[in-house]
Amino acid sequence: MGRPCRLRAKNSPASHHLAGIMVLAVTFLASPIGASEITGSLVIAGNGPEQITIETLARAFEKANPRAFVDVLWEDNSNPLELVQTGEAHIAVTGAPHPPLAATQIGWDGIGILVHLSNFTKDVTKQQVADIFSGKITDWAELGGPETKIVLIDRPRIQNIRDAFEAQLGIAGNKSNAAKTIGPDEEVLKTVVGTIPPLSAAAYISLSTGLSAVTSGVAVRLLPVDKVEPEGPTVKDGRYSLRRPLLLLSKKGPNSIVEAFAQFALSAPGQSIVGDTYVPMPSQ
Repeated sequence: MGRPCRLRAKNSPASHHLAGIMVLAVTFLASPIGASEITGSLVIAGNGPEQITIETLARAFEKANPRAFVDVLWEDNSNPLELVQTGEAHIAVTGAPHPPLAATQIGWDGIGILVHLSNFTKDVTKQQVADIFSGKITDWAELGGPETKIVLIDRPRIQNIRDAFEAQLGIAGNKSNAAKTIGPDEEVLKTVVGTIPPLSAAAYISLSTGLSAVTSGVAVRLLPVDKVEPEGPTVKDGRYSLRRPLLLLSKKGPNSIVEAFAQFALSAPGQSIVGDTYVPMPSQ
């Protein structure tokens, strides 16, 4: 995959957000955080689908705090928790808590169950999802779908979506050995579309990515879980229970720039950025 990338504002994939960020930053400068002297360097590490959101937050934070510098390290095969524990990063972006580290939740993301558009399985229960990915249910016909074997797509162990998915379903250590492991979301989508027979694949994916693919016309669909549609409002109020928190994990103890970034992510401008892709935290 190559070296981890160090991403800066001008060439960031999030550059199309900069005009809006300038307005948000001006608003934030009037806040106590923006008015304080936040200085120093901050390194944020991740490997999931949150990259553009975190880059956008980082650039907006820099604009609100001109003496602060944020480095974003993002690579599919990196281990953000390990980078924080070894001191190579200050913040790890994850979807599950890690008790030795302090956690700040900045939003929610659903976990979508992705199938081919032509798969006519109506819906699944949370227990059935657990049975699918643990290998107890092996044919779509058992769920009222096509008479074809289920081809499972799993995610790498180090990706935070896998930890959250397994924890939600209680299947950690009980996953099917027949699953094919794929890291990048783009490859997951291509595999679901291209698997032969075309109705057979099942994968789990960040709901924001899955909904974007559906809207873009990719030949996939997301299954309702417990008869609840996977959508932003149902994730926000908890009716769609297959969801994961967006967490910033850091070492415990005082660190002014880490604390300032977490507060910025939870501020009105920060939550507006989070809400462009994910479900922001409820208003206090």
